[in-house]
Amino acid sequence: MSRFLLVVPPLTGHVAPLRAVAAELLRRGHDVAWCGPEPTTSELSRAGRVYAAGDALEFAVERRPEGLRGFAALKFLWEQYLVPLADAMVPGVEKAVADFRPDVVIADQQAFAGALVASRRAVPWVTSASTSTELGDPLRALPKVAAWVEGLQDGLRARHRVSCGDLRFSPRLVLAFTTVTLTGPIGGMDAVRFVGPALPPAPPVGFSWDRLDGRPLVLATLGTANAALGRRFLSECVDALAAMPEVQGLVVDPTGELFSDEVLLAKRIPQAEVVRKAAAVICHGGHNTVSESLASGLPLVIAPIRDDQSMLAQQVEAAGAGLRLRFDRVKAPDIRRTIDEVLTEPAYAAAAARVRASFAAAGGVVAAVDHLESVL
Repeated sequence: MSRFLLVVPPLTGHVAPLRAVAAELLRRGHDVAWCGPEPTTSELSRAGRVYAAGDALEFAVERRPEGLRGFAALKFLWEQYLVPLADAMVPGVEKAVADFRPDVVIADQQAFAGALVASRRAVPWVTSASTSTELGDPLRALPKVAAWVEGLQDGLRARHRVSCGDLRFSPRLVLAFTTVTLTGPIGGMDAVRFVGPALPPAPPVGFSWDRLDGRPLVLATLGTANAALGRRFLSECVDALAAMPEVQGLVVDPTGELFSDEVLLAKRIPQAEVVRKAAAVICHGGHNTVSESLASGLPLVIAPIRDDQSMLAQQVEAAGAGLRLRFDRVKAPDIRRTIDEVLTEPAYAAAAARVRASFAAAGGVVAAVDHLESVL
């Protein structure tokens, strides 16, 4: 038996794949503990052993200013979120490593504290890349921005007395929960292992399945952190789907403020189960929703809001498995035309099927844990 410490930020999409990994590690007889800002880490991991590292309320995604785009969004992400999160988490991660004495630290790509503490204590660490955004070196064409990011990392390493490389990438192993079929070729990263998505079981959510009437189902959802920000877009989706009698629309509206006689509305759904019954998905480009959809071979319509979503939308479009819309400007007629195109043009479903096949071949959570055991 070996001990694995999972260090995570308080972000649903980053914890979700590691839940599946943790379950497989436990199944194989290993010991697992989590470390991250509380109480969110306990809520998301649903684990018995969690070490607190910071206050989750201070780093709740809902506290970020709305409307940030481009470099302003990147600047906020690094200066106001990732770096302060690392500083806040380091003391808790130190205590977790001292108490749990892990053989391997699994550090989420945005939880730099895991890499910092593991490097300082000479504990082997690996990176969990829940999204592929950083893998393609998106700042390569922006050397000044790349130098600025490196400077911020230099500050972290100096403050915490660590001498190591890029905190985003373990030199031993980077688990990428995607495949090259979706990301396109990525060079210069020998430690990356593409394992495809690791989709954990979802919590039970009530849903009236008899409301589905047999028409092709189109699901519209913006994930768990965009309720207020997404009201305008979801309203346009309702109008678009109401004007398409050939399909049945289902819009997830966490606020409960939308109304329609023609479109199904729900505050919450058992998303993985609904996706398996759908014909297409409209979403914001969150990695879990994109992965669930493509794992079922569904074409996508993506309206990215922030962070890695724009990159994922670009990858889906480049792979031919969907189309991209402007979140802040798109209207119902544009949404309707785009849905119609991905449903009626066979090339989109064929491309989604190719990505689905690549996911299955990559091995998922079993392959991820095989790679982790090879580090021991």
